[in-house]
Amino acid sequence: MEKLVGAAIFGQSGGPTSVINASAAGVIITALKQDCITKVYGAAHGIKGMLEEEFYDMSKEDPYELELLKTTPSSALGSVRYKLKNAEEDPTDYLRLLEVFKKYNIRYFFYNGGNDSMDTCNKISKFMQNSGYDMRVMGVPKTIDNDLFGTDHCPGYGSAAKYVATSTMEIYHDARVYDTGMVCVLEVMGRHAGWLTAATALAGIKGQGPDLIYVPELPFSREQFLDDVSRIYRQNGKVIVAVSEGAQYADGQFVADSGVRDAFGHAQLGGVATTLANLAKEKIGCKVRGIEFSLLQRCAAHCASLTDVNEAYMAGEAAVLNAVEGKTDYCVGFERSNEGGYHCGVKLIRLDDVANTEKKLPREWINQEGNFVTQEYIDYALPLIQGESCPPMEDGLPRFAKLAKRKA
Repeated sequence: MEKLVGAAIFGQSGGPTSVINASAAGVIITALKQDCITKVYGAAHGIKGMLEEEFYDMSKEDPYELELLKTTPSSALGSVRYKLKNAEEDPTDYLRLLEVFKKYNIRYFFYNGGNDSMDTCNKISKFMQNSGYDMRVMGVPKTIDNDLFGTDHCPGYGSAAKYVATSTMEIYHDARVYDTGMVCVLEVMGRHAGWLTAATALAGIKGQGPDLIYVPELPFSREQFLDDVSRIYRQNGKVIVAVSEGAQYADGQFVADSGVRDAFGHAQLGGVATTLANLAKEKIGCKVRGIEFSLLQRCAAHCASLTDVNEAYMAGEAAVLNAVEGKTDYCVGFERSNEGGYHCGVKLIRLDDVANTEKKLPREWINQEGNFVTQEYIDYALPLIQGESCPPMEDGLPRFAKLAKRKA
């Protein structure tokens, strides 16, 4: 097959992770090495930068800074939450993108994100195909929520899980300093999928994990929560509870809903730990703490999993190599083998299949009572948090990438 010659553009979208820049490094470094890719552009704030013709010439970056992306958290090019309308309803954005792509002869499109980002990727891919514009479109996965369809796991999840498990162990020790009773509720990210909340159970293999775990795959019961907490408090005088921010009652109402919605209609969540801690205080009358891990879950590069960093880079690299070979309309995914130890390989998933489809924590990985996870989850997640990754240090502080960001 004759290789498609033209420029490549890369964008990041959605909530950042501690390794999303490792995927960026994988795309950018690999793309710069391809003879058929004439220019490599990095879009400012994802699709918005493409629409506004604001992107950077990545060939002008210092190679050392590009390497540092592997250990730099957050989205170095800037992220965005921008929902494209269906092209049939309003083709304005798509026609603008086509105009920009033609102007710069952009023939390779790489988009790094989660469920909503893959929806954007899918819509653009289909529009370009229908317009007869020859372009290779590849999604590069990321999400600490680990809820993308078709892949064994997602870049970003292993590092967030490592941070959550480590922090749970540290809180376990702190919560036992005094001889007074206490209920401690940990709020972990996860809107509809409990993968990250389940990661608190990894602390349990060291005997320093939570007593109770509630994930959004099952309806949350206030009565069961209070019964569970009261029972363990009577036994131990100390209770640690992990709960997903997206915990919902049986009627679908979030336990903590701010009332604010983003561009995709998602509720802004937060406050479930405080809400449940106050319920426990009313019931038991003991000291309580509500701890929200918040953004620290997704930006703790100092506690990243080396396995996750390497796999995130591999995902970006695979996107470019497959696109150059002629593949398009796919998202990179992972498949694992456990023969002779954990091994991770790359596979391709159709964008049609992955866009807007959430992968939930399997019911069989949640215990019968619905208040903890099983050994199957531990066996699944433990390999993903292996290895230590840390940015180089200067003056006792991490040295993160400093991109020049020279406009194209």
